[in-house]
Amino acid sequence: MSTYTEDTRKVTTHRLIEMKQRGEKISMLTAYDYSMASIVDAAGIDVVLVGDSASNVMAGNSTTLPVTLDQMIWYAQSVRKAVKRALVCVDLPFGSYQGNSKEALSSAVRIMKETGAEAIKVEGGKEIKESVERILSAGIPIMGHLGLTPQSINKFGTYAVRAKDEAEAQKLIEDAHLLEELGCFGIVLEKIPAQLTKRVAEELTIPTISIGAGPYADGQVLVIHDMLGINKDFSPRFLRRYADLHTIIQEAVEHYVKDVKDGDFPNEKESY
Repeated sequence: MSTYTEDTRKVTTHRLIEMKQRGEKISMLTAYDYSMASIVDAAGIDVVLVGDSASNVMAGNSTTLPVTLDQMIWYAQSVRKAVKRALVCVDLPFGSYQGNSKEALSSAVRIMKETGAEAIKVEGGKEIKESVERILSAGIPIMGHLGLTPQSINKFGTYAVRAKDEAEAQKLIEDAHLLEELGCFGIVLEKIPAQLTKRVAEELTIPTISIGAGPYADGQVLVIHDMLGINKDFSPRFLRRYADLHTIIQEAVEHYVKDVKDGDFPNEKESY
């Protein structure tokens, strides 16, 4: 295995906290299928997130809301079979945990039992306190998610930066402390001012993971289709593209189509 770190032990929630304590940044990416998860894990990623962003990049929906619990379980099953080192965390989808703590526990238990994942992720703070408590009472690790929470996009009405005003920033800080006190092992902070991220990261003992929330968090996460340049329709300020696979794949397919049309594929060596 070729990894950035020489430490190839299995990543656990405890190890993520250790990484924060020693100042080692945490790397996190999404994956939704066996083949991509195999590559990501072998490259040394610390956390693989089976995100509800599958609703966008895999199913073509404009929001994360339509993806179902059954669909998230199917994606997570595929990913978990591939991953050997990274911690696998799965998003609880919209409607599977808000407002009903018993349903929240049932949803989380299904994910853990049917996929073999090691943790789940939920969006929100005080509003989902009862669901978080009930899930944690069953021994299921939770990663929180504050700031821009895509499952609440219809409430926000925009994907603009969150917590720029003092009142919303103060609520985010309070929610972050609440999630830590309840027992969450980490928190994703999405699209908030970098200095607010810095304050939260310094005040908490659990890891913070940034997506569009600046460099001061304990780690970073991106959607893999975005950072590999497969999806060219999404170009937020925080996104760094590490490849242009959209162009590479399209050119490869065009070459294949031409070879088939010209009768060049398969050739004699490629035939039995």
